Amino acid sequence: MENTSFTYNLMLTIDQISQITGIRKSTLRYWEKSFDDFLKPARTHSNRREYTIEDLDRIKAIQRLLEQEHLTALGVRVRLQELFSSPGEGDWSQSQGQGRPEEPVALRGGAGLVRPVGGKGFARRE
Repeated sequence: MENTSFTYNLMLTIDQISQITGIRKSTLRYWEKSFDDFLKPARTHSNRREYTIEDLDRIKAIQRLLEQEHLTALGVRVRLQELFSSPGEGDWSQSQGQGRPEEPVALRGGAGLVRPVGGKGFARRE
């Protein structure tokens, strides 16, 4: 029982997260900026990043969404909102400053998949 509570209080460095996930440290820093609503590691007094087990779960989710489901950054943000937000938490449109697109999950490549067009809206590829 005590071991479980210990793991929830465990803090990991960016190097440890990189070794566990196989994601480069520069990519983790980029994701921290790109998905700042979902990934905010704590900082030490010397400004080093400290990740929680919850942060590790979110990083693994981002990795899966990008690499296996082939989502764009917008699609990842929408899916993270669905996966990690509590009911009644802030509205997606408020945090993004725009209305939610009708087809929010933009996929890269492939025929017949939704993709962003010129930064405005979505269009179906034929």
